[in-house]
Amino acid sequence: MKQIKLEIKALSPLAISRQKPGGSVSECEDYIPGSVIRGAIAGAILKQSNQEFSNLSQDGGDFQALFLSDEPAIFQNAYPNVAKIDDNDFRIDEEVKILPSTALSSKTKPGFITDDKGNGVFDTLIDHFCADGYGFAYEPNCPIDFGRVDSPGITFYSVFNDEYYKLSSQKRLLTRVGINRRRATSEEEILYSIQVLAESESRGKNPKPVSYISSIIFPDSISDELSTSLLEFISINSLNFRLGGAISRGLGKVEISSEEIHIKDTITNIIEDKIQIFTNKLYERWDKWSIFGSPIQEFSKKRSYFTLDLQADAILNEKWQRTTIISEDMLKQFTDVEDDSLKLEAAYSSYDYRSGWNSAWGLMKDVELVTSKGAVYLFSTTQPKEWYTALAKLELEGLGERSCEGFGQVEVCNEFHLVMREEIVEDGKQ
Repeated sequence: MKQIKLEIKALSPLAISRQKPGGSVSECEDYIPGSVIRGAIAGAILKQSNQEFSNLSQDGGDFQALFLSDEPAIFQNAYPNVAKIDDNDFRIDEEVKILPSTALSSKTKPGFITDDKGNGVFDTLIDHFCADGYGFAYEPNCPIDFGRVDSPGITFYSVFNDEYYKLSSQKRLLTRVGINRRRATSEEEILYSIQVLAESESRGKNPKPVSYISSIIFPDSISDELSTSLLEFISINSLNFRLGGAISRGLGKVEISSEEIHIKDTITNIIEDKIQIFTNKLYERWDKWSIFGSPIQEFSKKRSYFTLDLQADAILNEKWQRTTIISEDMLKQFTDVEDDSLKLEAAYSSYDYRSGWNSAWGLMKDVELVTSKGAVYLFSTTQPKEWYTALAKLELEGLGERSCEGFGQVEVCNEFHLVMREEIVEDGKQ
């Protein structure tokens, strides 16, 4: 497989909006969906197909291989990479991740200690599993102010120098007046507002453009020559792409920088290490819970444990019905692994709705029931070696339907699950 890393700088406001079913108000997304990036690049290729430097759609085969084949290129969501410390903005070039839904923080002062002056964030997945095994209700409090805890309200984060930072995008409202098409003047009593992603990190004489990080993953069915051609096309047309809606009104102008990244051959070994570290942490935590007595459920240390953490909304389907749970049979189907010992130990998920606009057809996309990003699924198995390569491939390709549009991005054993409640006090970095 081959990967192209994209950095998208917003040169004008971005109207990345979505409208919930039955609603009349369009909300702005916090990120740039992969479907938007995919549509913009595909549209630019088709518009410039007659130019000499673009040979991607002359015979139709290359374009079909990239966008319409059974194994097309995967356009991942673009997430913001701007953090704020002491009212100063700075960019983080590290990987942007989604905070697990099992994370909790102080209800009165939520957020990481490092960047939000909050009381810290910790994860509860392992302790919830142990508490259930020992027959106790797990209701933690904040280890700093000993107050109530709740969701930290953090979607995107990154790790820099072993410290956790919140990443976010800024939104604002643009007010516009309607135009009378016959007279080409402003129309009375027609005033509307568009919610957009801001184009700069700060105001003043030298504002910095907001940037987002994404990737394009090429499966083995796409040749290296074709992926290189797409890389060159993006580099040549870095200022010609328009993202989102209201493009005719001056919105959506971006600059896309691209670079090729070689996927590590050791990714399978990395998955193996992550599963082993997570399993050892769970064993260690289980032994600590023994001070409360004997467990009410059997626990075997011959089993290995791993998590699937959704890094994007996923469209899941089981037996022709939408679902928000990844069952054992579904995971076997996604990975083509036959393992009768696989067991779903716990699931933390919620749902939402997604739609969109298909520019090629000029029609609205179907409204999809999606599993919200941040969902966590805990599995166990007695045959971990059978899963290392399959899970490494799953991280790259995603799961569920429409993964080529950014849906179904997943991570195996997110390291944040190792941040226990007392550890936000011990090292002061979380």
